[in-house]
Amino acid sequence: MEEKKEQEGASPSSYHIPVLLSEVIEHLAIKPDGIYVDCTFGGGGHSRAILSQLSPNGRLIVFDQDEDARQNAPEDDRLLFVPHNFRHLRRFLKLHGVEKADGLLADLGVSSHQFDEGGRGFSIRFDAALDMRMDQRQAKKAVDILKTYTEAGLHKLFEQYGEVTNSKTLAKTIVEVRRSVAMDTTEGFKKAVGSIVKGNPNKYFAQVFQALRIEVNDEIGALKELLEQVPDVLKEGGRAAIITFHSLEDRLVKVFFKAGTFEAEEVNPFQMTERKSTLKLINKKPIEATAEEMKRNPRSRSAKLRVAERVS
Repeated sequence: MEEKKEQEGASPSSYHIPVLLSEVIEHLAIKPDGIYVDCTFGGGGHSRAILSQLSPNGRLIVFDQDEDARQNAPEDDRLLFVPHNFRHLRRFLKLHGVEKADGLLADLGVSSHQFDEGGRGFSIRFDAALDMRMDQRQAKKAVDILKTYTEAGLHKLFEQYGEVTNSKTLAKTIVEVRRSVAMDTTEGFKKAVGSIVKGNPNKYFAQVFQALRIEVNDEIGALKELLEQVPDVLKEGGRAAIITFHSLEDRLVKVFFKAGTFEAEEVNPFQMTERKSTLKLINKKPIEATAEEMKRNPRSRSAKLRVAERVS
């Protein structure tokens, strides 16, 4: 997923290298006087590129629930920073006098900054409290999931969100040991379940931590809420560009852009009516990083960009 890195004196570009930057700008087909939304501001790489295409009359509204991202916002009268999750898109656009936008971008990757800040608990590289909250105002942390979820609940989230090979065994082990073993920290958790790790431990725990992070931040729920708002907030001819890093996210975007729903349409030979979506896919296959970009930024290997246009 997406990465950002900000230390004293570091540039926003080191906070986060924007993925598929030229492809995003090309497919948004930016109008100089238009209104655009960056739902995942992060290091501001995509936003800066959008601003470079806008005239003095253009406008850019950016969202990021992580307060650390605010420091990357450039001094620009055309930009408005909204410190909230993009699931509240329509509400805050209306609050700031925007009914419709000409384009929208969401890069669903996790930032390098969040991985590199050891105290946030996102990375397996640091021994830290198992937090993983992108929005520090919310209550639920990763450790709360480990301590309170049922075995079935843990099995489901590790299987669906992490594609962990032995998710059932992992869930069973967590429930068995959590009564007597502390799992409040990265290292404490890794030691507690170390005996059942399959394959490469780094890859294994990366998948486990991904599943916990997605659950802590309700990333799938937030994505669904965002997608449902896209047809309402886009002007006719406006475009939405979504970058995903997980097969589950990509499928949701693909199906919604195609059908306007999250359920894939079943072919019924006895039904002549066709379900119509107000969105039209611009690229039938996802746009992926070039070999050059993957070499420059290995994180881009799993990125998939899908673009849709509001047609009616």
